[in-house]
Amino acid sequence: MKKTLIAIAILVPGVSLAQAPVSSLSDSAGSLEQRLATIERMMEARQGAQLEMLNQLNNLQQDVAELRGITEEHEYRLEQLLQRQREIYQEIDRRFSQLNSQGNSSGSNFSTAQQVPVNTDSGSSSSNGYSSNLSENDAYDRAIALVLEDKRYDAAIPAFEQFVEQFPNSSYLPNAHYWLGQLQFAQQQYDAAKQHFETVVKDFPESNKRADCILKLGVIASEQGKSADAKQYYQQVVEEYPDSTEANLAKQRLK
Repeated sequence: MKKTLIAIAILVPGVSLAQAPVSSLSDSAGSLEQRLATIERMMEARQGAQLEMLNQLNNLQQDVAELRGITEEHEYRLEQLLQRQREIYQEIDRRFSQLNSQGNSSGSNFSTAQQVPVNTDSGSSSSNGYSSNLSENDAYDRAIALVLEDKRYDAAIPAFEQFVEQFPNSSYLPNAHYWLGQLQFAQQQYDAAKQHFETVVKDFPESNKRADCILKLGVIASEQGKSADAKQYYQQVVEEYPDSTEANLAKQRLK
């Protein structure tokens, strides 16, 4: 009997020891599977977020490429406009130089025989042929046409003078003063031209004619024998507009 009890006592703890690791392994396996499932879900979520970010990045890159193309096209068109403007200014300067040369040889820069036609459709008209009821745009366009199209330079001066008087708050005012300065400069009326160029320089700092006005003030000073003033104006052009055509012309005159 003792042997039987001893055998049972020995066997029972053995059974207990044998069963304990099986339960622990089962729990560990279940926990591991849960962890793996959790990791898989995290990986799937992360991959989905990465794919979404890649899609957004591709869309942004496409938008940037389109914007870059639009910007390059606008820059090209702007450069064409600036080049055309430079060509027009160079042509105007060339014609004024020719007129000065003709004036020096003949004693007159402009023919006074041509006059602006009087507008007979309006009620009243001034001595330069402008109706008093012309709109701002019409008045400016007609004055410009006298210079660029009709080449009636003698009539253009009173046309611009009347424009300045009638439309003192016009956005075209700096251009009107600029053209008055150019026309009077070509007639060697340097004091009158100087006043208009100075008006543009002092009162209209944002005008695209300002650089040329400073350059012209230097030329006038040089023509009047004021070398120091001329040098100062040329240096001002170079300093304030270093990449402009006017700066290159000023550098040549400084040499």
